[in-house]
Amino acid sequence: MKPKKLMHFNFDLPDELIARYPIEERDECRLMVVHKKTGEIEHRIFKDIIEYFDEGDVMIVNNTKVFPSRLMAIKERTGAQIEVILLRELNPELKLWDVTVEPARKIRIGNKLFFGENAELIAEVIDNTTSRGRAIRFLTEMPHDKFLTILKSLGELAVPIILDRPIEPIDNEYFQTVFAKVEGSVLPPFAGLHFTPLLMKRMEVKGINFAEITLHIGTGDLRKIDVQDLARHKTDAEEFIITEEACQIVNEAKKNKRKVCAVGDSVLKAIESSHTIDGFLMPAHRWTSLFIYPPYEFNVPDAYLTNFNLPYSIALMSAATFADYDLIMNAYEIAVKEKYRFHVYGDAMLIID
Repeated sequence: MKPKKLMHFNFDLPDELIARYPIEERDECRLMVVHKKTGEIEHRIFKDIIEYFDEGDVMIVNNTKVFPSRLMAIKERTGAQIEVILLRELNPELKLWDVTVEPARKIRIGNKLFFGENAELIAEVIDNTTSRGRAIRFLTEMPHDKFLTILKSLGELAVPIILDRPIEPIDNEYFQTVFAKVEGSVLPPFAGLHFTPLLMKRMEVKGINFAEITLHIGTGDLRKIDVQDLARHKTDAEEFIITEEACQIVNEAKKNKRKVCAVGDSVLKAIESSHTIDGFLMPAHRWTSLFIYPPYEFNVPDAYLTNFNLPYSIALMSAATFADYDLIMNAYEIAVKEKYRFHVYGDAMLIID
């Protein structure tokens, strides 16, 4: 089957299978291993992933760091509560930010928003970017470092609304990968959340290498797709950085015919946005709006680690593109029967040859 419609990526997901909380030991979650060539499906524990990789193989991980991007604001005059999610700083000197707002219908150009109990920060809406997107300028002359400190103190982590609970202390640790370094993400790379320092050390001792890239993840991939024809869907652009060092690690593995595993959809988008015609990784610092759905020919990775994702999700489409569509949809059907856990704090799937 060659799926091109949104409806092809639906499946029945019982609400109780959405993981509301992380498990205590990150690498003790379940791992489904899907073999592309044979169609074999194995049920393992995540830390068993070490058994599928050998000396010289490479795991490409996203070292982006989540920051407290969700703030509550009060709209001038009406007093309406507005949720604001900071996506990226557009101009540090002008304190200009790209954000999303909810409910968007209440926010227009010229509106002022008050942040904090004592209106520690005030912002003015200066432009519409998308249906829910706005550009806002914070009206303050304070030094930039002080401004950022106050801004972050007013924010909290943007835990997905589908978890149906407020943010809790446990999220401050588990809503971040252990290799997070470069601040700038609204959401963590879900598939990277399962790694622990001990597991990574064991993998390194075995000779498995880690290459770090950076892609700052926004909210676009979690938003509802509202067109059936996937060719008409436009994804949000996200900033990514691929260093010379990462390229050397990955390309050395490819030259030696070793496995190269993309850890998560964000890594997949970054590396598939910067490669040579023969599939070698290239350094880059730019933006990508790559949307991967069938049919698509992958260039850099030959293995893919992902979470179990929601119906109609872009990450599900990426998995169904990396492997055979029917194989992945069957694997998801099995995952539901076997009560795998889904979404950000859910279980993992490894797709290999």
